[in-house]
Parts: sequence; C-alpha cells; structure tokens
Amino acid sequence: MSETGAGDARHDRPPDSRRSEPTGEAAARPASDEPSAPAVGHEAQPGAAASDRAESELAGLRSRVSDLEDQRLRALAALDNLRKRCAVQVSRAVADTQAAVASEWLPVADNLDRALAHSKADPDAIIEGVRAVRDQAHAILARLGFPRREEVGVRFDPARHEAVAVQAGTDAEAGTVIEVVRAGYGDREHQLRPAQVVVAKAD
Repeated sequence: MSETGAGDARHDRPPDSRRSEPTGEAAARPASDEPSAPAVGHEAQPGAAASDRAESELAGLRSRVSDLEDQRLRALAALDNLRKRCAVQVSRAVADTQAAVASEWLPVADNLDRALAHSKADPDAIIEGVRAVRDQAHAILARLGFPRREEVGVRFDPARHEAVAVQAGTDAEAGTVIEVVRAGYGDREHQLRPAQVVVAKAD
C-alpha cells in the first residue's frame, strides 16, 4: 500500500469514544455533589418570624396606648366633675356665711327701728338706745372674729395702725399712738381694717 493510502486510512478511522468518558476524580464524583440553587423558602422563614413578632409587639403597643388614652380621658372627666362639685360647695359655703352674718345684724336693725320709732321721746333715752345698739354691733363684730381696737399709748404698729397725722410737743414718747381717729377691727392674723391714729414725734 502506498503512503497516500495509509494516510487516508488514518484519517478515516472513527474517533476513539473513550476520550469523552470522565476519568479519575471526575468519574468518581457523585452527581449530587454538584452545586445546587439555594432553597429560597427555607431562608425566608426566619425573616417572616421576625416580621410576625414585630407586628405582634406593635399591636400590643397600640393597645397599651389606647388603654392609656382611655385612662387619661377618664381622669380628666373625673377632675372636671370634682372641680364642679368644689365650685358648688364653695358657693354654698359663701351663701351660708353671708346668711349667718346677716342674721347676726338683724337685732341691730330691729333696735335701730325702735330708736327711730321713739324719736319724739326723751333725747337722753334716745342717746342711751343708740349707745346700746352700738355696743350690740361691737359685740357682733367680736363674735365674728373682729374685736374693736382703739388702744392709746401703745407703740405704732404698721400692721395694725394707719398713721393719719403726727404731732410734736406732747409728753408721749415718740412713736406712740396718742389719738385714735377711727377704730380698727380684728387682730394681726384676722384683721378687718387697721385703726387710723395720730402718732407722737420727737420735738
């Protein structure tokens, strides 16, 4: 056979099928060792559980806020009712006090009416009647907590006295009350009005 024919015979030989078979570690590696796509469903479960917990906590917080708002509204309503009750009680107490004070003065008004009814009688009797009414009025003020104050010779006290004048050339010590122009009523803690006085001063 010629070289040309031998070369053609080599080219016509079918390819060796064994060259495409895997060899070594490649042949021994199982098919399951090949990388697979991640399981999306299994990885999403922890995130879903956290989301459920967050929703549950948010719902609990909303319920708590709603309860606190309800308590606040109830407290405001109770406070408003208490304020109204106190206003009614204060108004009633003021009215009762006014009625009690007015009732104390009714005898004075009655005695003044009697004095006027006897105005044509003996003048001395009228004077005595007016003096009795005045004493009765002073007694009522004292019972109400405002005793009459008209002391002379005491030290001037700005809390109890109102100086309307000062006078020198007297035997009184400077800074003492030498005359009461208008009497005061009450004491230091419960004073209706101060006494108007004239105060001595040094020469």
